[in-house]
Amino acid sequence: MNRVVITGLGIVSPLGKNVAEVTARLRTGHSAIGPITTIPTDGLITTIGAEVRDFDPAAYFADKQLALLDRCAQFSLVASREAIAQSGLSFRDGLGQRTATIIGAGVGGMVTLDESFHRVYAEGAKRIHPLTIPKFMISAAMSHITMEHGITGPSFTVASACASANHAIGVAFHMVRSGSVDVAVTGGTEAVFTFGTIKGWEALRVMAPDTCRPFSRNRSGMVLGEGAAIMVLEDRARAQARGAEILAEIIGFGMSSDAMDIVLPSATGAASAMRACLADARLTVEEVGYINAHGTGTVANDVTETKAIHTVFGDHARKLAVSSTKSMHGHALGASGALELAATVMALRDGFIPPTANFIEADPDCDLDYVPNEAREAQIAVAMSNSFAFGGHNAVLAIRR
Repeated sequence: MNRVVITGLGIVSPLGKNVAEVTARLRTGHSAIGPITTIPTDGLITTIGAEVRDFDPAAYFADKQLALLDRCAQFSLVASREAIAQSGLSFRDGLGQRTATIIGAGVGGMVTLDESFHRVYAEGAKRIHPLTIPKFMISAAMSHITMEHGITGPSFTVASACASANHAIGVAFHMVRSGSVDVAVTGGTEAVFTFGTIKGWEALRVMAPDTCRPFSRNRSGMVLGEGAAIMVLEDRARAQARGAEILAEIIGFGMSSDAMDIVLPSATGAASAMRACLADARLTVEEVGYINAHGTGTVANDVTETKAIHTVFGDHARKLAVSSTKSMHGHALGASGALELAATVMALRDGFIPPTANFIEADPDCDLDYVPNEAREAQIAVAMSNSFAFGGHNAVLAIRR
């Protein structure tokens, strides 16, 4: 079994449009949540979100290419360029056949879909763009990464709601570890700021009116985000032989299904996935120092996740640092796991724990160390990142410095 390391990382996030910007803002506890500006909010109850602000597609793409790219594909391509450039790999010399491209997305090209429906239903258009389907299909972002970089190995998209990115990265990890491929380009992407999408989330009555306060007693719900994080995985021996910089090592992946409710989380299912991850990594609970929590800021999720952590870690739960970076970059749905694993990689690499921002008052039912409001300097050796999704999909990753 190969040891699997991360040798490239790229990010487009509400916290910044590259790794350096995002790292700096994680360290300062900067929250990117604010008024929605990319679409008109007339007719919406929800008027806040965590957007990738000042993103100019023309700065990254020629007009001809841009006509084929939904916003979520744009994010993933920009992030993939940064990740692959950092890795130092080229896929056009034969390596492309031994490289997998596996990307997580919860819904895909919603901007294209929403705009097309508006033209048909509101404007009465008789025709829409002939490439509307390939532009909004959920696998489009992944396909464009393969085409731009000449990657001809296994390629597919994973869609498991808010666990999509963790599932994608976990499958890529297992493929490299088993030797079925030499390299994997993986991660997640999402762009959901459209009128129709937000109306759908409003109907669930889980949206916060002001900001995201995970684990805080006065939390009032989640805040939508967007963005992409892409990483390059490869066999550790191969990376060392070519002198690549190793950012972190992925050491475990665990999955489970609640098989209970389409929206309500289950502490049993979450605990099962964490235990599976520990077993896959051959870790004891005492070896884990930090958990990047799913931490949506909803009443149900935060209490359930806290209970699951207590169940799995026992007395060691009190010694864990636990934080939710969704308090800063929002809930990017299918991309969340990738953004959060990227934050965890940066934290281990640079010796800090990102905080849970916007925290005001402790909740008796959420009684762990949530690193409130300020980042903490700490040399963490092993960390886990949780993703728990609608439909009862649970996916947990473990990494080592």
